[in-house]
Amino acid sequence: MSAASPTPDPSIRPADRRVSARIGAIAESATLAVDAKAKALKAAGRPVIGFGAGEPDFPTPGYIVDAAVAACRDPKNHRYTPAGGLPELKAAIAAKTLRDSGWAVEPSQVLVTNGGKQAIYEAFAAILDPGDEVIVPAPYWTTYPESIQLAGGVPVEVVADETTGYKVSVEQLEAARTANTKVLLFVSPSNPTGAVYTRAEVEAVGRWAAEHGLWVLTDEIYEHLVYGDAAFVSLPVAVPELADKCIVVNGVAKTYAMTGWRVGWVIGPQDVVKAAANLQSHATSNVNNVAQVAALAAVSGDLSAVDEMKVAFDRRRRTVVRMLNEIPGVVCPEPQGAFYAYPSVKGLLGKEIRGRRPQTSAELASLILDEAEVAVVPGEAFGTQGYLRLSYALGDDDLVEGVTRLQKLLGEARD
Repeated sequence: MSAASPTPDPSIRPADRRVSARIGAIAESATLAVDAKAKALKAAGRPVIGFGAGEPDFPTPGYIVDAAVAACRDPKNHRYTPAGGLPELKAAIAAKTLRDSGWAVEPSQVLVTNGGKQAIYEAFAAILDPGDEVIVPAPYWTTYPESIQLAGGVPVEVVADETTGYKVSVEQLEAARTANTKVLLFVSPSNPTGAVYTRAEVEAVGRWAAEHGLWVLTDEIYEHLVYGDAAFVSLPVAVPELADKCIVVNGVAKTYAMTGWRVGWVIGPQDVVKAAANLQSHATSNVNNVAQVAALAAVSGDLSAVDEMKVAFDRRRRTVVRMLNEIPGVVCPEPQGAFYAYPSVKGLLGKEIRGRRPQTSAELASLILDEAEVAVVPGEAFGTQGYLRLSYALGDDDLVEGVTRLQKLLGEARD
């Protein structure tokens, strides 16, 4: 399935169009919308438990906060700095990339951005022309297709389901490839499913892309959050011949519990990174200097903080999967990475639950919020109807209480 770029209605004169077709076609972030609604209900006194936002419940490690406090007092951080990022941070990101994934890059291949979302948009904007197609495996994170369309591209969805662990095959990718295909989006570990591709699968996908001369944008934001026998494999390391057409986006948000600090980055060929930096110089200029100094402390330090968080995430992962699979009509594969569960609820659709018969996962999510006061994100937000996404990056007690409410409510389903 592909989505054409929006075009203005020619019957309406330009002066009468209040919002451009391009911007008017952008959907609100479903995950942020669910999180905002849950927080608003909690503020109003409702005992809502939110599984919506992909946000660690841990505070940012103290040594990172201390670095930011010191940076606030340094007058040099009160001024403009290079739009592409502090030179010392770009060098540290290059060193961190070699340490963590084995990919040797130069600081000139790094662009520091205002979070991962800006990194994704600017990367697509730098390489896409109108009509260029991007193959997007689904379920996908909500921002990907919106960024592609905003950059003038056309997202082409390739759908995987629970029977394959939410992983697409090379055969599926080849079936979606056309003369207009320019880019493959590749994400492992995945948001929203937690799927992690094996080394053999990463190599197969990379070799396919290289064989057909395609670009690959790979999002490595969850690189450190893998569990059990799963292992993160960086695509340009697994398939070195792809490196000149590979763009990696990443950031500090998930690894260091820094979602609010808004620091991400793009790594890629120098000409593409320079083009993206030119765009950023006009869009936002430099990233907040204090946040950049905090990110420098994060990526320059060890991974002990993330290791501690990962122990908790792993415990919660096993709990949420077990409890969800105890609900008749729910099938939840065990996620191997990130901090999301993506259960199929197709077995519940059409059944009566407290006088209602939800026909879609969106209707089911609405019923769950109304009746159980639990906020989840429906699969429609991620391109696949019939699923729910639950982030297990919340406290153990809230997690158990929230899924217990789901068990009670959904256990009432009747034909």
